Parts: sequence; structure tokens; C-alpha cells
Amino acid sequence: MTKRLKAYILFVFFVSFGIAIFSGPIHIDITLYIQLLVIYLLFTTFYSHLKTIVKTGRVNIDYSVSYGLSFGLAAGPLGLFLFEVINRFYVFLYRKKTDTADEDEFLHTFYNIGAPTILHSLGFYLYYWLFPYFDQIPLFGFWILLILIVFLIDMLSSVLLLGVFYSMGDMQTRVDSINFIKARSKADSLQKAISNGLLFIFITEGRWELMLALFLLNYLSSRAAVLKSQSIQHKMERDRFEQMAYTDFLTKLHNRTYMNKVMNELNGSDETIGIAVCDIDNFKQINDTYNHTVGDYVIHHVAKRLKSLLGESDYLFRSGGEEFTIILRNRSFRECEALIKAIQHEIELLQIVTKYRSEEIFISCTASFGMYYFTTLEKIDIKQGYVQADDLLYKAKGLGKNQVISKNGIRNEPLCGRFESNVSNAEVK
Repeated sequence: MTKRLKAYILFVFFVSFGIAIFSGPIHIDITLYIQLLVIYLLFTTFYSHLKTIVKTGRVNIDYSVSYGLSFGLAAGPLGLFLFEVINRFYVFLYRKKTDTADEDEFLHTFYNIGAPTILHSLGFYLYYWLFPYFDQIPLFGFWILLILIVFLIDMLSSVLLLGVFYSMGDMQTRVDSINFIKARSKADSLQKAISNGLLFIFITEGRWELMLALFLLNYLSSRAAVLKSQSIQHKMERDRFEQMAYTDFLTKLHNRTYMNKVMNELNGSDETIGIAVCDIDNFKQINDTYNHTVGDYVIHHVAKRLKSLLGESDYLFRSGGEEFTIILRNRSFRECEALIKAIQHEIELLQIVTKYRSEEIFISCTASFGMYYFTTLEKIDIKQGYVQADDLLYKAKGLGKNQVISKNGIRNEPLCGRFESNVSNAEVK
């Protein structure tokens, strides 16, 4: 922590200490003060376990509803200061015990005492100065004044935090500062104004049961919101890790692990599909002539072209080094065959532009395909269909590459159509 930041935090703390001392004694009877202190500490202790901590730069910021304004309006700046000291040091000790404290948590505690004391003391003086004027507004004068005070306090709270960021070097431009101030939620400020206003009314009227009910209601709603937020965050994390586990890092296609998952889902579904295995021809020659970086770029480019030619319901996987597997759905055998032939022809026409030894090079390639068409019945495992397509691919390789060999495996097809092999020949480059 920099000396400048230490000086800034200690300055904020001692200003709050000075305000508390020179504002005079606690503004309510000591018995009432102790009762308020116990109730507020009890519920702020609960709330300290619910606070949403957001990492901003190198500082963790707690964005939660603060009840310090209502306490300050009732007890005055000195009573508020004592409350913040007890509350914040409890939070510090709790975080130390649970190993959730920042490296400089002790010094941050002084800021967390000083800043709320300064801001809510300002709210105290503004309220008692302006209330006679706003009290003349029928029905809503009290609430208008309180909402204005809370919005001012929240804006100044952001300004004080900017001092922390500037001291640490995490905030350097005026635009960043303005955006940070604007980012504060207006809805949160309104909730804070209403909660503190009601609490202050209940304190002045001695309605302890309503004050406890409001604390409890806010606690339960905050707890539900936190749990919902955590559930959403956990789901997002699970989805992200699942996506990472199922995604090929080079092509961003689904990988072989996800292919096995899809195959298990389709297996026994009684769906008619065409499964095609594609392999880039003479790929080793590309790696040997250039390097693996160029080879990876070729794989990436071919994958991109394959994906662009398939429908939304189809699946495309990178199932090996230069091998891809395609699952075609909602098509007849002839439609599947025609699409695979069209894809083979598109790859043959592909011109890949890349860099090699600082020079621009053009690479063309071809691919061979084996396609097997069948129905995923319980007796016909989908992985057997994959093996059939793979065998057809090797036949295509053996017959000169750059071609498609397909087979219709539907049992109710005529024998001539069921076992025919269709070969699409092309000139090998």
C-alpha cells in the first residue's frame, strides 16, 4: 500500500473523528442509545455476511444497503461514530477469522469507519437544517428531503472512493471518474432512502416491533437476492467450464468429448441421420513443407468453411488432428449425399491465404469423405454407424482421395439402394 493511500485513509478517519468529537454529546438518552446500538449491531452483523463484494481495481467494495443514516439522524455524529467503530471492527475480526480479509484490511477498516461517519453526519446536519422548509410540503416533504440527502451522500461516497483509486493509481482519467460516479444504482439509492426513512420514523415513534420487522424483511429479501445471484453465477461458471470442456481450442468447434455426448443422446432415438467423416488430404505434407502454425491455420480455415455450409440442426466436430465428423439431420439419403459432395467441392476450391516466413502464401487443399446413412435404433449403435463412415473414408483415401463414398444403411430400402456405394471422383491436386 502506498504512503499516499495510507495518508488519505487516515485523513478521512481523523476528519470523521473530529466531526464526532466537536458535534457534542450523543443526541438521545443513553438507555435508548444502547437499545438502538444492540438492535443495529445485531442486524448489521447479519448483513455483513450477505454483502456483495465487487472487485474494482485492487479494492474490494461492498455494495449493500447501509442503515447508518437513520442511526445518525437519531443519535448524532458521535453516536454514529461509535456505532461504526464497533460494527466495522467486528467485520474486520470476522474476515480475519474466516480468511476473507484483504491484505490491508486493517487500514481499510479505518476508511470504512471514517467515510460513512463523514457522509451520514453531513446528512444529519442537512436534515435538521432543511427539514423546517420541507416540512411545509404536504405529505411528501419528509421523503423528498430524505431522498435528496441519500442521493447526495451516495454521489459523495463515490467521490471519496475515487480518492482511494487515485491514491492507488487505479483511476487516471476524468472520463473514468465520471463513469464510476454514474454507475451507482439509482434503485439502490432509493431503497436506502426508504429503508432509512422508515427506520427513523419508527425510532422517533418508539415502534420497536415495526423496526424489527423492517430489518427482518430487508434481511430476508437481501438473502434471497444474494442466493439467487450466487445461483446464477454458479450456473454461468458451470456453463463456461462445460463449454471449455466441450470446445476444441483451435477451431472453436465441438470436440470429440462432446461428439460422444451427442452420440449417446441420439443413440436409440429412432432418428435417421447421415454421419460423415472428413479428413484433409495430404495434411502431413503441408506441415512438412511449411510448419505446424501454417497447418493449424489450414485446419481452422477448413473448419470455418465446413461450419458455414451446414444447417442449424446439424452437428460438426473436430474428431482428430485434421479429421472432422459431421452429423446431418432431417434429410433424406440423397440430400445428405448431395450436401457432402457440395462440401467436398467447396473445400477443393478453397484458397487459403496466410503468412510464412514474412511472406504471403496461398494454400489449396482437398478432403476425402465417408458418409453412412442409417436410423439410430437400439440394435444399431450410433458408434457402429461412425465406424461404417470411417471405413468408407479409408476407401475414399485408397481410391485416390478428394472424393466422397457414401452408403445407405436403411433396412427398408431396396437391396440395390441399400448397399450401393456412390463415388464422386475428382482430379487430385
